[in-house]
Amino acid sequence: MIPLAWRPPARRWNARRLTSTCALAALTLTALAACGSDPAAGSRGQAVRATASAPPRPATLAPGPAGLTPVFKNAPRTPASAAPTVALTFDADMTADQGPRAAAGERFDHPALVATLRRLKVPATFFMTGRWAEEYPAQAKGIGRDPLFEVANHSYSHYAFTKRCYGLPTVPASGMRADMERAFAAFRKAGVEHQVPYFRFPGGCYDKRALRALAPGGVTAVQWDVVSGDAFATDADAVARQVLDGVRPGSVVVMHCTRSAAPTTERALRRIVPKLRERGFRFVRVSEQIRAAGTRG
Repeated sequence: MIPLAWRPPARRWNARRLTSTCALAALTLTALAACGSDPAAGSRGQAVRATASAPPRPATLAPGPAGLTPVFKNAPRTPASAAPTVALTFDADMTADQGPRAAAGERFDHPALVATLRRLKVPATFFMTGRWAEEYPAQAKGIGRDPLFEVANHSYSHYAFTKRCYGLPTVPASGMRADMERAFAAFRKAGVEHQVPYFRFPGGCYDKRALRALAPGGVTAVQWDVVSGDAFATDADAVARQVLDGVRPGSVVVMHCTRSAAPTTERALRRIVPKLRERGFRFVRVSEQIRAAGTRG
């Protein structure tokens, strides 16, 4: 149906001159174009319909004090719906200088983990570095086109946005926004469709200087309240226990989807997902958690 806000141009019609098919079709606005009334009007109607069906821009939080980038950690603990929600997030880490390691055979991707999420029908948010998207463009595109998932920004380089952050090299303040924008550009080049305006600081390290640098980009910084402990873990059951012990209504869980750095995560998922569903939890993407927390946009 064409929205009521749109009207075709005024036109005189002689029903006797219409064929019987068009006389009936003239009762609707869409049929007017089909009977040759005004092709341009039909095109405008299609444009309106396309606009109306486009997905809304993902919600973001209002700017923080002094206009700083807002920071999101978890949704309200009291769920608005009948089922409490939890967001599983996966960092697709690859540092800018790790190209030689990838060329030598180290795997920074984890297709089996993505396949498990699909098989279990678990929505998730992937925080992807631009360098990862460049190394695995087909996988980035596949994740970014899957309606189960959304892709958020984890910087281009996976360099730290503060000093003394797990030994990572540091991005200067003057280059922070450019580093973030370069990642979004890498996503677009790879064909990622479901991009969301969220940013996760490498290592979770940030300060006011970093929040100030990213503020013009209009993103919401996303942290977490549950650490899975999957980085370099060798015991999948221990990772699962840590997540299951930590999750509360509205939680955001940080995990990883890199085989070399998080080899047990996929196995842990196979225990985490059914156990949380048994407890009545509903899995959602971060965008839904942020909307529940109070949003703009």
